[in-house]
Amino acid sequence: MRRVVFNQKGGVGKSTITCNLAAISAHNGLRTLVVDLDPQGNSTRYLLGDATDELENSLADFFDQTLNFKLNPKPLDDFVAASPFERLHVMPSHPDLEELQGKLESRYKIFKLREALDALADDYDVIYIDTPPALNFFTRSAMIAADACLIPFDCDDFSRRALYALLANVDEIRADHNPDLAIEGIVVNQFQPRASLPRKVVQELIDEGLPIVAPYLSASVKIKESHEQAKPMIHLDPKHKLSQEFITLHDTLARKYGT
Repeated sequence: MRRVVFNQKGGVGKSTITCNLAAISAHNGLRTLVVDLDPQGNSTRYLLGDATDELENSLADFFDQTLNFKLNPKPLDDFVAASPFERLHVMPSHPDLEELQGKLESRYKIFKLREALDALADDYDVIYIDTPPALNFFTRSAMIAADACLIPFDCDDFSRRALYALLANVDEIRADHNPDLAIEGIVVNQFQPRASLPRKVVQELIDEGLPIVAPYLSASVKIKESHEQAKPMIHLDPKHKLSQEFITLHDTLARKYGT
């Protein structure tokens, strides 16, 4: 099972949702891989901590290898790093991804990620793909490689307007490259139930028939501590309200696809 977490609007919690769901998958016994396509590398830093600075290989090296024919290319395993958490691995990001994007697009390497994940399919039960906040080569590669798309959403009017364009972009990828890509659901993040605007916006999306997934993820300062310590919530404080929401969200998605 391959999930891409995508929203072309920044600051909606893509990396946080990716890493916490992946950590729960691994904690539940599934061999789990996180693919970090965002040059900012937030998921990489979140799961690997200071070890990020010592990495020898990254996704930038993988994509660079696709651009240059080599007699002895590095095996895919060289681009995967073990996290401190059992059964949880990362294909780490690197800032050089930004510079490679134009070359990869001009050489039409859009299917290379899917080919790589196909080759790793027997090694992992579930793969989560984190994406940059833009519709670009990397997000298109991710959606071509994925089975399902999970869309983080924060409750304001700007996010709502961006959501419609995002859904149209997913439909275009489905029509042109990946007919099996499903919109798994819209994850409401940083939800404040006592505020009227978030409740109003979410209810309007539900009334429109959009696939809002419960539970909604609460706003919490605890997540900043989780980022700082490079410990997903299931490892930092499993009894915390937000941890329990992530667990319930994970289980809701798992029932749908068995992972």
